[in-house]
Amino acid sequence: MSASKRISIAVDGPAGAGKSSISKVVAKKLGYLYIDTGAMYRAVTLAVLRAGANPADTDAVSHLLSNLTLRMEPTEEAFRVYVDDNDVTDAIRTQEVNANVSVVAAQKAVRQYLVAQQREMALAGGVILDGRDIGSVVLPNADLKIYLTASVETRAKRRWLEMKDNESVSLDDVKKSVADRDEMDKNREESPLVCVPDAVVIESDNLTFDETVDAMLKLATDVANKAEA
Repeated sequence: MSASKRISIAVDGPAGAGKSSISKVVAKKLGYLYIDTGAMYRAVTLAVLRAGANPADTDAVSHLLSNLTLRMEPTEEAFRVYVDDNDVTDAIRTQEVNANVSVVAAQKAVRQYLVAQQREMALAGGVILDGRDIGSVVLPNADLKIYLTASVETRAKRRWLEMKDNESVSLDDVKKSVADRDEMDKNREESPLVCVPDAVVIESDNLTFDETVDAMLKLATDVANKAEA
């Protein structure tokens, strides 16, 4: 499926709402570039942990950024994430990263570092970015803004199933982690998670994966056709 005009799409929502997996499929069907901003924050968090730095130490994290090389390479299915030329695509999906990413992502230096990269990647149009502050901060002028959400219970189960080390982590632990992250993301000082007034809200609790994809595709196609008219 291809749209008349190649628009920019901002997808926001809380952890585990399905933003990444659904946005990947929508981007592929539209022939768009998919940019997983959450993976970028996870990659920085992993770099901090591997460096042995305290994730809450803003000076240490800021210093690490000055020497960090982060890149995302598109693949036929999605993308691979590299930190200093090391493939960390799987390593960023562990519970240790889950438990620390909000602390790192809340820091002003980290957000400035990654937002600059994200805006540059989106300049050409024909892109889908997903995260927590895309419509409010990264792409406030996006052609289409979507807020994808679901209950804590639904999101925790999805997050647990996608984790690479889920055999060693209980679903209850993941549920607590998701709830804690909601609180941190909504109340952080830098770019908190918000549903902007002009976003279209999709609640996916009672939607299948394919139904959610179809809902996003219809929104994207309608907006693109109107922009072309």
